[in-house]
Amino acid sequence: MRILLPLIALFTLSGCSSHMANDSWSGQDKAQHFIGSAMLSAAGNEYFQHQGVSRDRSAALGVMFSLSLGASKELWDSRPTGSGWSWKDFAWDVAGATTGYAVWQLAQH
Repeated sequence: MRILLPLIALFTLSGCSSHMANDSWSGQDKAQHFIGSAMLSAAGNEYFQHQGVSRDRSAALGVMFSLSLGASKELWDSRPTGSGWSWKDFAWDVAGATTGYAVWQLAQH
């Protein structure tokens, strides 16, 4: 909860809605968002577990690591000279991060 409130404030107060992308749900960049987020989530999970963090906490940290990078990328895109904030890209980031988490969990058994 301590992390959720600042994230909500960041998204609602950042002005990212002023420069939105006009993109589709499919395309090469969506696959890149999905695969990149999945890899970052799984790698983050593995890294935190090797640091001695509990399995549950390392899973949560890995997913948050991946999503924070995805959100940062969208904030970068929302600059006036960027391509614009894309909720579709971020949705693919969320899908990829959760898939990376699931695959990592399955590989642990």
